[in-house]
Amino acid sequence: MRIYRAKDYSDLSRKAANIISAQVIMKPNCVLGLATGSTPVGAYRQLVEWYRKGDLDFSEVTTVNLDEYRGISRENKQSYYYFMNENLFSQVNIHKTRTFLPDGMEEDARKACADYNQIIHSLGGVDLQLLGLGHNGHIGFNEPGIAFETETHCVNLTERTIKANMRFFLSEKDVPRQAYTMGIKTIMSARKILMVVSGEDKADILEEAFFGPVTPSVPASILQLHGDVTLVADEASLRKCKDRI
Repeated sequence: MRIYRAKDYSDLSRKAANIISAQVIMKPNCVLGLATGSTPVGAYRQLVEWYRKGDLDFSEVTTVNLDEYRGISRENKQSYYYFMNENLFSQVNIHKTRTFLPDGMEEDARKACADYNQIIHSLGGVDLQLLGLGHNGHIGFNEPGIAFETETHCVNLTERTIKANMRFFLSEKDVPRQAYTMGIKTIMSARKILMVVSGEDKADILEEAFFGPVTPSVPASILQLHGDVTLVADEASLRKCKDRI
């Protein structure tokens, strides 16, 4: 595992974007696994800037996202497709037919998950998977206690996750209670993994995930067993790990 210490969020975003852009340059037809949430936004903004300068070309890139809320359409402003389109897809020359997320409007959960698994398998897997880190150690929507061998599945969101996502909705009752998410087995099948972590409130779980025991109670801890993981984290989130890196 490689750990890159960033001075602040801006530095973190540039470092993460550098790693993603290197993947695109080295393999123009790569499959990028993407994530939503507040932490990756800066990296996406930097990628867009480099694209506009002519430094990046996304015309052959394919993307697969970690997750999508169940029961929300792509047109809904709170959907993860809408988020990705606003922050990246509509800003670069990626072909929309090569951007994939679970189908949140598919009522049959088994079909939605099987279809998404098939898409990922048909692409030959993910070259670089971008991840954030939840306060309880979740990656994607894989909450504590979910088996490590799962592929795409439907999850019931925990109250803590619902409250964390409430800031994007008008009220707590508007936050979806379920989501389709890549499973940990799928995430671990990516050839490279890039995790970005920011903020002092992530310091405890960051230490637990990367320097504690590997356990389903901290889903991100499984990343310790992956052969090619890069962590980019700011000073605040790394404050409890200074003697370990």
